[in-house]
Amino acid sequence: MTVKVAIAQMNSIVGDLTGNAQQILDYVTRAAAQAADIVVTPELSLVGYPPEDLLLRSAFYQQTALALQKLARDLQPFSDVHVLVGHPLEQHGHHYNAISVLLNGNITHTYLKHALPNDAVFDEKRYFSTGDDAVVFEVKGTKFGLNICEDVWNGDAPQLARAAGAQVLLAPNASPFHMNKSDFRIEVMRQNISKLGMSLVYANLLGGQDELIFDGNSFVLDCEGQVCAQLRHCEADLQVIDFIDGVPQLSTVTQTLPVEAQIYRALVLGVRDYVTKNGFPSVLIGFSGGVDSALTLAIAVDALGADKVRAVMMPSPYTADISWLDSREMVKRIGVRYDEISINECFSAFKNTLSQEFAGLKEDTTEENIQARIRGTILMAMSNKYGSIVLTTGNKSEMAVGYCTLYGDMAGGFAVIKDVAKTMVYRLCTYRNSIGDVIPERIITRPPSAELRPDQKDQDSLPPYDILDGIMQLYMEENQSRAEIIAAGYSEADVERITRLIKINEYKRRQAPVGIRITHRAFGRDWRYPITSKFRD
Repeated sequence: MTVKVAIAQMNSIVGDLTGNAQQILDYVTRAAAQAADIVVTPELSLVGYPPEDLLLRSAFYQQTALALQKLARDLQPFSDVHVLVGHPLEQHGHHYNAISVLLNGNITHTYLKHALPNDAVFDEKRYFSTGDDAVVFEVKGTKFGLNICEDVWNGDAPQLARAAGAQVLLAPNASPFHMNKSDFRIEVMRQNISKLGMSLVYANLLGGQDELIFDGNSFVLDCEGQVCAQLRHCEADLQVIDFIDGVPQLSTVTQTLPVEAQIYRALVLGVRDYVTKNGFPSVLIGFSGGVDSALTLAIAVDALGADKVRAVMMPSPYTADISWLDSREMVKRIGVRYDEISINECFSAFKNTLSQEFAGLKEDTTEENIQARIRGTILMAMSNKYGSIVLTTGNKSEMAVGYCTLYGDMAGGFAVIKDVAKTMVYRLCTYRNSIGDVIPERIITRPPSAELRPDQKDQDSLPPYDILDGIMQLYMEENQSRAEIIAAGYSEADVERITRLIKINEYKRRQAPVGIRITHRAFGRDWRYPITSKFRD
């Protein structure tokens, strides 16, 4: 017999029990119109993921239980439609990450997550106890088992489901994005699920939650590991797949995007959700005419629309003419409000105020940082006055080595490209122009400069970015030692310099705004190094 299984790739908001329940109800309404027998929503779909320390509050569980019961009643008109809803559960003094099957107004089955991830961005052992039972239910002669996210990333829970008779494994997930994650998920699922002779429905969460991006890309595998369906990347989606005697039939398979497209769409989703879910009316960007602020501006406009984005150029005595020209050209192309506010008078006032204190001392990074801090103060004043959030424009390469100014260019509410290496910034600019020419070519091709002193270039202070990024990736993302990085072909001097800068600038990164994670290891949740440390590897 044919069983129709719907994947509801939905964008939950953490703590919005009423709104999330309504979303689930809307998805079920659409799925039922297509005669779905089962609707699978993502992990913790009723409360959003990750709820973090909301899970330490008893009221959170109490309100979730009431919302789940109400949702079951609201779904009662959808006769014989099995709706899988993710939620936290308090039971016998323990807390669990659970999925419940709602059917005809009742909760018929509840599965408790077995494997609790406690690495990278996950802290589930802080909040949950482990389940150990298999849950299998039958629909029209086909037996469906339940797993949750980490369960399918190792072999134990799927084997229990298979042993209990499951032909198809339904797996709600909240698997966060990093580049090329979609292909990686499928390959792991082939190794862990397909080899057991089960088909798999992998229903992944969508949306931005603080620094995390959940990219969707839900999919269905048959027992041979063939992809029979794949939902869209970084977009809400619903797809109904036919299962005949437990075998999924070929449906719509969205093709995997190039890595630049994956990242760009994830950044757009992250900005849109952070700004809208937190209720900001608009955003402000300090626009310099450089490549980082140009990319940030393009992402913001694609996320929010030009009417909700304002670019502010704040020239100093060292701002090059081409920076003015390129800034004006880009805002003309992209259609945002643009203002120029000179910092010359403020900069002169600061220098005059400090002239006696600094008498006889040469100008150095002190005066450079004053310029950055003036700009940060102006942007934050505008943010306070208008309620707009400031999007900072620093990239991962700069954050790694401290090529940024506390209370200056780091001042703001959300760091859009915080996890994007400088070399990837250029690739993303080129990608964005491939779908619409919004960034002037000279912004991409000119040597990068902070323009805080005459004729300044980034490479006056740093190695070329391809070298910096290569060392950063091996040391920070891959945990390689200095000896291993040197063996990979980098000079000892460059390795010593970059790794030292990464270590001594932890204090800056701790004070940086939250920013979007697009690699498997970002500064923030993934990186928890002490500020005070004498360790050398």
